[in-house]
Amino acid sequence: MSGAALGSDVRTQRTRPPGVPRARRRLTQRRREWIAGYLFVAPDCLGLLVFVAIPMVLSFVLGFFESTGFGGYRFAGLANYQRMFSDPLFLNSVTVTFIYLVLFVPLLFCVSLGLALLVRQKRPLIGLFRSLFFAPNVISLVVVGVVWQFLLVDNIGVVNRVSDALGLGTRSWLGDPKFALASVLLVSVWFFMGYYMTIFLAGLQDIPRHFYDAARVDGAGRVQTFRHITWPLLRPTSLFVLLLTTITGVGGLQGFDLIYIMTRGGPNNATSLAIFYIYQQAFQYSDFGYAAAMASFVAFILFAAMLVMFALTRGGRFDYD
Repeated sequence: MSGAALGSDVRTQRTRPPGVPRARRRLTQRRREWIAGYLFVAPDCLGLLVFVAIPMVLSFVLGFFESTGFGGYRFAGLANYQRMFSDPLFLNSVTVTFIYLVLFVPLLFCVSLGLALLVRQKRPLIGLFRSLFFAPNVISLVVVGVVWQFLLVDNIGVVNRVSDALGLGTRSWLGDPKFALASVLLVSVWFFMGYYMTIFLAGLQDIPRHFYDAARVDGAGRVQTFRHITWPLLRPTSLFVLLLTTITGVGGLQGFDLIYIMTRGGPNNATSLAIFYIYQQAFQYSDFGYAAAMASFVAFILFAAMLVMFALTRGGRFDYD
């Protein structure tokens, strides 16, 4: 036996114990990685199960009962759902939610993307501008609602004083049904734009730089570069932002604070989103069964919207071709 062959046999014995096939050892290592991955995601999965999945199932079941929340459940069948579709206030809240969603999602998407494209450039004090755009998101929504309520108050509010000084007259921004929803909408966009700006900025920074260099060499302008490079490669991030903004718009869980502080659903139910009307039925009128039925219906609409969004965007996939 030659010296090279003998050395190779010795190295094989050192790296692989006798009787253990190499393929079996690789499979064991892969299983270890799977176990480690499952252990890392287990806390989040447990939290989703306990605080999201189980409450959603219980809420769906509660929708078939009449309950005041203090014991005494009486099976009502589909009575809550029949009442829901014949309740003009609930139908109005669904309409308001739809209008809010149609305006909120595209406006927030475009503003956040525009800010991300703006602060991506290397300019003096760009870090300061990033901080200023993100600053509203670190403030409590309750504080934001109180401050903007003061700014928009009739006659003596800062916004009305500036508008009057410019010769535009004054408006009842929160007291007129024609302006109340738009006022809450703009405040919501102002509050959330910095958060989604950072998400878009992370997606933009993840695009390989050599794509832009090649486009510049080929003579592509800014519009062509955005259309053929930035927009296609930003599709997964765009889908993520669309999902989050739709959940915020339909569920209104974060915008609920603004509505509760600024308008209380008024005037004349002009800003009463579905989530606010559900809150009223559950915690003001103690009609938990009816509120659970409406919440289940809103969750179903939200789930359907997610499926449509995934279908239209092909799950955020894109091709480099």
